[in-house]
Amino acid sequence: MNGRKKIFNDPVYGFVSVPVGLLLALIDHPWFQRLRRIRQLGLAPFVYPGALHTRFHHALGALHLMQESIETLRQKGVPITDGEAEAACAAILLHDIGHGPFSHALEHTLVEMHHEQISLWIMEELNKQFDGKLELAISIFNDQYPKKFLHQLVSGQLDMDRMDYLNRDSFFTGVSEGVIGYDRIIKMLDVHDGQLVVEEKGIYSVEKFLIARRLMYWQVYLHKTGVAAEHMLINTLRRARTLALEGKVLEAPRHLNWFLYRKPGEQVRNDELLSHFLRLDDNDITAAVKYWSESDDFILSFLSGGILDRRLFRLEWFSEPVPPEYEQQIREMAAREFGDKADSRYLIITGSESNRAYDDSRDQIRILFKNGTVLPVDKCSDVPLYTQLVTKFFICYPKTGR
Repeated sequence: MNGRKKIFNDPVYGFVSVPVGLLLALIDHPWFQRLRRIRQLGLAPFVYPGALHTRFHHALGALHLMQESIETLRQKGVPITDGEAEAACAAILLHDIGHGPFSHALEHTLVEMHHEQISLWIMEELNKQFDGKLELAISIFNDQYPKKFLHQLVSGQLDMDRMDYLNRDSFFTGVSEGVIGYDRIIKMLDVHDGQLVVEEKGIYSVEKFLIARRLMYWQVYLHKTGVAAEHMLINTLRRARTLALEGKVLEAPRHLNWFLYRKPGEQVRNDELLSHFLRLDDNDITAAVKYWSESDDFILSFLSGGILDRRLFRLEWFSEPVPPEYEQQIREMAAREFGDKADSRYLIITGSESNRAYDDSRDQIRILFKNGTVLPVDKCSDVPLYTQLVTKFFICYPKTGR
């Protein structure tokens, strides 16, 4: 790689060095700079006021960890060319570039595809702009490159994405349970038979990583107040889209309006969709919510005002599906409170959330022992690693009597 570097001062890792060349050019690109305007944890600041870090922060942090991992593997004799190293760094740098405003809210309402598909589209468009220099990065991202361990560093159960977001989200929320020994894990990485492995001395750090991931999901990512706020935003966008398709004029930023008024199933070119999507960020949604809080449509103004002023719905967890009789009680209570204005499709929300700390059915974390034996971590750990899928059911509804 080029000898000259640019330094970013990161609050989690200290100085992060980015070589002048392709990687810095990607960071300077307007599509990547958009990530400065998209918060990493969406509506989590309603719960943890310090969680204002962005996807730009996260991408730089993941890049830094990728650089550290590649350096560790090279020191252990793993052959990684400069081109492969740069491509792996580009892949992790761009892994979240397809995220829309407020995390996954748009994926449930206005954009009928997953952010990973959009990320791939954007990478392919960037590849055209950079004269094919991202071909190898895209191959690694898609797990089509022969050196599988490079993809595992980008997207696996012990990848640099998870390693950074657990550490970073813990730092900014103040939830110390999420702190992981990322530096210890990276120093223990190696490659065996083309697969990423962790030396046996690192098994305790891996156990801590998996336990921290489980705790962070239920304490931060799936905190009931954050889940309630996200579903309020999803239903706000659903209501706005319904009104837009009915022909009601809504005040909203131009590129958000393009998605609101687009007819269901309407065929559009990828480049047209991306041209609007890449101009959306948290500011557009926030502005729209402010406008809609003054709407003459009760549901739209009620939901928007609740988000704007943090009058959030109550959410209750259940270990089983919500009992129908209890759901009916909630609906009757809402009807008494709001009368004819109540539309239970938007005010009463039921669903479920699931998490599995470690999925032993897919790309497993492998432990390399001194005698050359390699075992999945769940076969050599003496602590529970929570391989079972944990599902919680919920009902979410407005607090009454306010």
